[in-house]
Amino acid sequence: MSRIDRPRLRDLGITVGHRPTGPLNAITDVAGVRVGHATVWHDDPRVARTGVTAIRPNDGDIFMDRLVGGAFVLNGAGEMSGLIQVLEWGLIETPILLTNTLSVGAVSAATVAWMLGHYPTIGKADDVVIPLVGECDDSFLNDVSVPHVRAEHVAAALDGATGGPVIEGSVGGGTGMMSFGFKGGIGTASRVLAEDEGGYTVGLLVMSNVGEARDLRVDGVPVGATLASEASDGRSRYGSIIAVLATDAPLTAHQISRLCKRVALGIGRTGSYAAHGSGEIVIGFSTANAVPRHTPHRTYQLQALVDDAMNPLYQAAIEATEEAMLNALVAGETTVGRNGHRVPGLPVDRLQQIWQTARP
Repeated sequence: MSRIDRPRLRDLGITVGHRPTGPLNAITDVAGVRVGHATVWHDDPRVARTGVTAIRPNDGDIFMDRLVGGAFVLNGAGEMSGLIQVLEWGLIETPILLTNTLSVGAVSAATVAWMLGHYPTIGKADDVVIPLVGECDDSFLNDVSVPHVRAEHVAAALDGATGGPVIEGSVGGGTGMMSFGFKGGIGTASRVLAEDEGGYTVGLLVMSNVGEARDLRVDGVPVGATLASEASDGRSRYGSIIAVLATDAPLTAHQISRLCKRVALGIGRTGSYAAHGSGEIVIGFSTANAVPRHTPHRTYQLQALVDDAMNPLYQAAIEATEEAMLNALVAGETTVGRNGHRVPGLPVDRLQQIWQTARP
């Protein structure tokens, strides 16, 4: 399992893009964003290599003070419950949970129970909720036929969500994931715009379970062509990725969805071609505007950037996505799971050698 002290891409002397990172180089550089994990890892009686990751979008009250949100689906062979409502209303009103494919229902039900405990007016004085739960298939390493992820794991991830450094790799929802033939999982990164561009922060968190080894690229360097012989060839399915974008830039729902489209470009830069059976689902939100659930007024006001000012955000989202995916790979450790299936960790020493040789 991954630890907070695992190396990150920049610890190897490798950088992506040219824009500066936030202090943590994580989604939690966006003020108020919290991340929590619950990992389920055991071999008896049935192999568990899975878990749940929770993103709580603001330090405030996400149910009563909703945030403006949007999304983009590059390829839809995947699921995120509640996404249709986000696209319709342009609002985020629940935490965002990431887990394995067959645990979506259990995690959604557990999130409802958790929210009812905090907001007993749900379904009575207030509307019902549809929690945002995204999934990837971890069945190569995890015995997904067993309901390993339970309500107590969901509550632990939600209650334990904090700001600060984010544990990456084989943790939470990323525990059983593989990416580009190596151990994948949770990764995060951020970018900060220059003051004359607004000084805004863009943060990304991914649950990466996508790609083929030969296609892996690092800032344009085709490292996968050399590393492919060391990768696992055991999974026939292409896999998927869920990406969560956060920013403090004041944006409308439409603008956030446009920004989410650029996340797909970052996924492509890393080497994914969004295969027929893969799911590339991106959801995003801005912390700049809270939309109250209850107000005595018939209107509310939002601030929003002019569209021409979005270009630096687009660049930031692409760079942060690529680095988040690579951070997930660098943090991943060799894992043996269901039926003895083995997924190697990315050979970081070899990666450094290839990088140093390729760069001028």
